[in-house]
Amino acid sequence: MAKISSLNVRVVEGRALPAKDVSGSSDPYCIVKVDDEVVARTATVWRSLSPFWGEEYTVHLPLDFHHLAFYVLDEDTVGHDDIIGKISLSREAIAADPRGIDSWINLSPVDPDAEVQGEIYLAVQMLEDVRGRCLRCHVLKARDLAPRDISGTSDPFARVFWGSQSLETSTIKKTRFPHWDEVLELREMPGAPSPLRVELWDWDMVGKNDFLGMVEFPPKVLQQNPPNGWFRLLPFPRAEEDSGGNLGALRLKVRLLEDRVLPSRCYRPLLELLMESVLQPAEEDVCSPLAVLEELTSGDCRQDLATKLAKLFLGQGLAGPFLDYLTRRELARTTDPNTLFRSNSLASKSMEQFMKLVGMPYLHEVLKPVISRVFEEKKYIELDPCKMDLGRTKRLSFKGPSSEEHVREASLGLLMGYLGPTVDAIVGSVGRCPPAMRLAFKRLHRRVEERFPQDEHKDVKYLAISGFLFLRFFAPAILTPKLFDLRDHHADPQTGRSLLLLAKGVESTSQCGAQVTDTLPYGGSGLHGNRESCSSPGPGHAEPGWEGSLSPPLFPEAGGPARALVPPSVTVREGYLLKRKEEPGSLATRFAFKKRYFWLSGETLSYSKSPDWQMRSSIPVSHIRAVERVDEGAFQLPHVMQVVTQDGSGTLHTTYLQCKNVNDLNQWLSALRKASAPNPDKLATCHPGAFRGARWTCCLQAELSAAGCSHTHSAVTLGDWSDPLDPDAETQMVYRQLLLGRDQLRMKFLEDFNMDSSPEADMGACPDALAGQREAAARLLEVLEDLDRAHEEFQRQEQRKAVSGPRGP
Repeated sequence: MAKISSLNVRVVEGRALPAKDVSGSSDPYCIVKVDDEVVARTATVWRSLSPFWGEEYTVHLPLDFHHLAFYVLDEDTVGHDDIIGKISLSREAIAADPRGIDSWINLSPVDPDAEVQGEIYLAVQMLEDVRGRCLRCHVLKARDLAPRDISGTSDPFARVFWGSQSLETSTIKKTRFPHWDEVLELREMPGAPSPLRVELWDWDMVGKNDFLGMVEFPPKVLQQNPPNGWFRLLPFPRAEEDSGGNLGALRLKVRLLEDRVLPSRCYRPLLELLMESVLQPAEEDVCSPLAVLEELTSGDCRQDLATKLAKLFLGQGLAGPFLDYLTRRELARTTDPNTLFRSNSLASKSMEQFMKLVGMPYLHEVLKPVISRVFEEKKYIELDPCKMDLGRTKRLSFKGPSSEEHVREASLGLLMGYLGPTVDAIVGSVGRCPPAMRLAFKRLHRRVEERFPQDEHKDVKYLAISGFLFLRFFAPAILTPKLFDLRDHHADPQTGRSLLLLAKGVESTSQCGAQVTDTLPYGGSGLHGNRESCSSPGPGHAEPGWEGSLSPPLFPEAGGPARALVPPSVTVREGYLLKRKEEPGSLATRFAFKKRYFWLSGETLSYSKSPDWQMRSSIPVSHIRAVERVDEGAFQLPHVMQVVTQDGSGTLHTTYLQCKNVNDLNQWLSALRKASAPNPDKLATCHPGAFRGARWTCCLQAELSAAGCSHTHSAVTLGDWSDPLDPDAETQMVYRQLLLGRDQLRMKFLEDFNMDSSPEADMGACPDALAGQREAAARLLEVLEDLDRAHEEFQRQEQRKAVSGPRGP
C-alpha cells in the first residue's frame, strides 16, 4: 500500500492587472511555488492587462506540503522584474473541497515580512534551581532561509524572547543554512507564564534588519512537551491585507489529490467489472459500469475520468475494445451524423486523451518543423480587413503602404506556404503514426460505416476520423504549441495570429472528407490498402492485447519494490545544458561551464559537444543518488542543478548542470528523478551550494565530506503525458469518482424497486434494461463497499502502528 499526493494546477487567465510600463500596459507572467520552491513559470504574455495563459501542471509531491503560492510579475528587459501581487492558498483551503478550487481570486500585495521560508532546529529544556525556573533554549541550526541580500544569501541571527527577557545568538555571514549551536538561558520573571518566541533576522550594516521568520510555543507546550526538533518558520501574525481588486485577479483551477492506493488484489473486482463492460457483445449498453460512470460525471471530472480510463485500459491491453465500446454507445445515441462526436461525451474525451497518450512523440515529429518556421520567420499574416495594419506594411517596405487586397493576397500566399507543408507532413506520416492510433481509427471507420451506410452519408466515416485527428489533435497543438511542449514560450500577438489562421486552415482540411482522409494512414485506402505498413497484427481487426507492446509492464503492488519509471532504451529528454568541468581550478565561473548536448534514458545520462558528435560520455542512471537544485549564490548563476552519483568504491561525485530557464530546470529535475526512482541508497540530505574556496557556500562548513545541510526532494516530480501507467492508482481514481456519485446511483436505480413507478418506466423503458441497470448498480455498490472496508482496515492498521511505534525497541 502506498500514499500518493498530487496537485493539479491550472493558471487560466488574469484580469484588470495594473499597468507597470510607461506604455500603459504590462508584460505579465506567473510563478507557481509549493512551499517556497518554484515548480513552474508560465510564459510571458506581452502587452496585456488581461492575459490568458491556460497552462496546466501536475505536481507529485510529499504529503506534508503546507501552501501553494502564485506570484504575478511584470517582465522587464532592463533591471528587475516588477512584482504585481500574489495569491497564497493553504493546503487546508485546497483540500476543503474534493472537487478543488475553480474561481477568480484577487491578488494581494507582497509583504516582505510574510515572505518567509525554511526551518529552525531547537532543543528546549525547562529547569528549576534555588533561584527559580530557567528556560534553556539550544539554538542549533536553520535551513533553507529566505535570501535577503543581493548575493542570494543572508546574514542570519536568532533572537529569543521569554516574558520580558530576550537574548541573541551570534550572526553568521553569507549563508541560508547557519549553524549556531548556542545555548541561551533565560530566567522566569514574576507574573503569568509566558510563551517562548524565537525570531530569525538578517543582519544589515546599513538600514534596518530584515525579518526571516519566527516560531512560538505557548506555556502549556513548554511545560508538558518542550520543543525538540525541526520547526517551520512562520510570518508575523497579521490580518491578510485585501487590495480590494486594485491589483487585479487570477482565475485558477487547483485540486489536491491525496489518497491511499491499496494493493492490486483489492482493485481486482472493480477492474473486472470495467473490463467486462468493453468485452460484451455490440449494441448500445445502458447498464454496464462504464455507462453508469458516464452518467455520473460531467465537465472537468469527465475529462479526468477519460484520462484515467484510457491509461487503465491501455495498461490492460484493451484500449482498442474500450474505445470501440464507447464508439458503439455514441453511435447508438446519434441520429444526425452531423452531430457525431461533437459533444464532450466520454467517447470524445477518451479518444482525445488516448491520442495524447500514444501520439505525442508522433505529433512533435510531424508539427515541430512548421511550428518552428512560423516562430522564427515572424511573417505578417492577416486575412481580416478589420484587423489589417496597413501602416505596418509601410514600415516594412519603402514603396509605401499596400492596399487591403495586396496584403490579403500576400498573407494568403504566406499562409498556404505553411498550410501546404503541414498537410503534406500529416499525409506523409504513414510510417511514423503509432500502430495503436491507426488501429483505433480503423475500428472507428468501420463502426461509422455500419451505422450510416447510406450514400448521402458516405463522407461521415472520413469526417469522424479527420474530426479527431485534425480538430482535437493537430489543430489545438498548432494553436497553442506551448501547451503541447512544442515551444518553450507562448507566441507573441502577431505569431499567435498566424498560428490561429494556420490552425483554422488545418480544421478546414478536416471537412474535406474522402478527398484528404482517404489518403491518410488512418482511413479509406490508406487504412485498408496499406495494412502491411500499419504493422497490424490481425487481418480484419485488432485482437485484445495489441497495445501491450506500446506500454510498459504493469506496476507491482503499491508499496512493493520500486521500479523504473522510464523505459531503459527510450530517450525521454534531450537538449543543450551547460556542464561544469570536474576540476575548473582557477577558471572564472562563466568559463568553468561548457555547452554540451544531453540525452536521458532509463539507463544513462549521456552527453557530447553536439547532437551529431560521435564521441559521447555517459553517467549510469543506476549510480544517481540525488538530483537537486543549486542556490544561485553558489556560482552566481541561475537555474543550476546537481546530479550526485556514487561509484563502485562508494565515493560521491557531483555534476553541476545549468538549464536555460526555470521550466527547463524543473523538467530536467523531474525526468532525472523519475529515471532514478528505483535506485537504492538515495541521499536524505545534500548541499544546495558548492564547495568553493575551501568551504561549502551554503552552510560554510570547511570539510568536503560534511553532511548535507538540506533535505532532498526525490518525490517532487512533474506529471506529463509520458508518465508510466499505474493501474492501481488509476483504478483508485475511478473508485473515488464512483464514491462522489454513490448517492445518485442509489437514488436512480435502487431506492424504488417498483418498476412501474420508476421514471424509466414512465418513459417506456424496457423492463429487461431496467433490470440490467439495477443489477449493474447493485454490483457496483457492492464493489464500492468492499473497497470502503479495505480502506478502513488499512487505516486501522496505520493507527495501530502509530500507537505502538514509540513502544518498540
